[in-house]
Amino acid sequence: MSNMNDEPSLDKIDDFNDKESPEKRNTVRLIIVTLLIISAIFAYFKLDNSTVSDYEGTPKAPGIDVTKGN
Repeated sequence: MSNMNDEPSLDKIDDFNDKESPEKRNTVRLIIVTLLIISAIFAYFKLDNSTVSDYEGTPKAPGIDVTKGN
């Protein structure tokens, strides 16, 4: 007959049922906050660079002249 105490169970895991260590909890919080900050920086740069200029011309060829139709 096998020994049932050798079987893995959730109760034997250190992090199960609110028994995690404060260091692990703080590490997870630090990782989540860091990822949120990094994603906020990327979102800011994406929104800042997503505007498109309507100007299509250069000084030699100024582009479309919209005043001719008036």
